[in-house]
Amino acid sequence: MRRFSTLAILLVAAFVGVKAQNVQLHYDLGHNLYNDLSSRTTVTSTVEMFKPDTWGSTFMFTDIDYKSDGAIGAYWEISREFNLTKNKRWAAHVEYNGGVGSGKTQNNYYGNRYQHAVLLGGAWNWASKDFSKTFSVQLMYKYYFKNGHTGARPFSGFQLTEVWGTTFAHGLCTFDGFCDLWYDPNVNGKLILLSEPQFWVNLNTLKGMKNVNLSLGSEVEISNNFVWNDRGEHNRFYAIPTIAAKWTF
Repeated sequence: MRRFSTLAILLVAAFVGVKAQNVQLHYDLGHNLYNDLSSRTTVTSTVEMFKPDTWGSTFMFTDIDYKSDGAIGAYWEISREFNLTKNKRWAAHVEYNGGVGSGKTQNNYYGNRYQHAVLLGGAWNWASKDFSKTFSVQLMYKYYFKNGHTGARPFSGFQLTEVWGTTFAHGLCTFDGFCDLWYDPNVNGKLILLSEPQFWVNLNTLKGMKNVNLSLGSEVEISNNFVWNDRGEHNRFYAIPTIAAKWTF
């Protein structure tokens, strides 16, 4: 799991000026589908927060990964947008990404700090008149800082992000997600692709369940040069589904 998985819905909040928070729980099927992902984390929880204000909006989320004996890692992002036009279509975007992980080899445990990054750029946000459809595109300069733990050198690149969302069947179903493409000189082709489309069934639209803000569905992590496998490589294509639940506050 990674990054504003429901930002498409949160974009609606930006246009109408309301808050939005949710908690998600995902059961990852990667270890069932791929022989070289047997050590992949099976459960991830995600907490997301979005808050618009007079000047723009703030979004942040945290992913926490779990094994049977507890949490093994955490990743978070926080971004801020400053509106550049009255209709909120154009915005300046600043963002931070970072996290930590842990693992085990034989009887030894180890920890690792992810190579953190800052992003600066612009965004274009759109929503249909009834806010049932949303779209955002962001083009950003991305700078990775030096990682003293792994010895990774700092470098500069770019990231292109698209976020979409559509709600249909009288609010019962939501299809949303994002797609990131960014530069990394350490992978084959020097580009990493990551997309996480989600499909949700919103139970609060059913008769007698108005106050049950629970959604059930799935996410598919589609990536190239992103996922680390059991051989310590991250130069392959994967499509990894989850079984998921989400509670919106």
